[in-house]
Amino acid sequence: MKILLIGDIVGRPGRGAVKKIVPGLRRDRCIDFVVANAENIAGGSGLTNETVDELFEGQVDVVTSGDHIWKKKEIYERLDKDKRILRPANYPKECPGTGTTIVKSSSGKKVAVINVVGRVFMGHIDACPFKTAEKEIQMVRKDTKIILVDVHAEATSEKIALGRFLDGKASVVFGTHTHVQTADEKILAQGSAYITDLGMTGPHDSVIGRKVEPIIEHFLTCMPTKFEMADKDVELQGAIVEIDEKTGKALSIERVRERLEDHS
Repeated sequence: MKILLIGDIVGRPGRGAVKKIVPGLRRDRCIDFVVANAENIAGGSGLTNETVDELFEGQVDVVTSGDHIWKKKEIYERLDKDKRILRPANYPKECPGTGTTIVKSSSGKKVAVINVVGRVFMGHIDACPFKTAEKEIQMVRKDTKIILVDVHAEATSEKIALGRFLDGKASVVFGTHTHVQTADEKILAQGSAYITDLGMTGPHDSVIGRKVEPIIEHFLTCMPTKFEMADKDVELQGAIVEIDEKTGKALSIERVRERLEDHS
């Protein structure tokens, strides 16, 4: 089974890249399942019903999120109804939605997706992402061996530690949140694929998706500044992972960078 993992989708440019690039990738690379981190799809922060539907129309199967999931209140009710949209599993159980889902791939195989948020530099998060991910994996393993874990976290060390902790328990552990693609994709010792960060799907002539000048002005002056969305040099970034359906072990992982202009 081949799975496409898409790094943080930012605003309208990122959504446009998904709609134009993903259908062709699914066809040309024989992709069975697509997971995308979507916590920044609505104006650069949060999700709305309309923007998440654009991703599903672009052939994304499941969307994960992170600390920005609560930015748009209109998505709260949808989280309780649509199991294709995840919020981090280690938020309190009283929060809307779920952090784990099982969805069938285009080939009819069940795929489990788990979303957790890190605690280092990420604000006040009570529940441990390590223990939460392990618990969720144990819960879904009775239904499928194909298990994907999105670790939405700031610190590289925390992501790497989670990857090592979950090695052999999940098929792939992938990091999101920092919007910068890392070059450390690998198959770990016990058979899990790993990458510290998938990168960003959006405008790369920017500072992680925002126009450059206001960001520099903010750093120079420490004054409040409106961080406007950038719109140039749009790329889809992520990874393609091949998984043995019988064992749930990863066979390969390959970084992906696709420029929008090459698909226009």
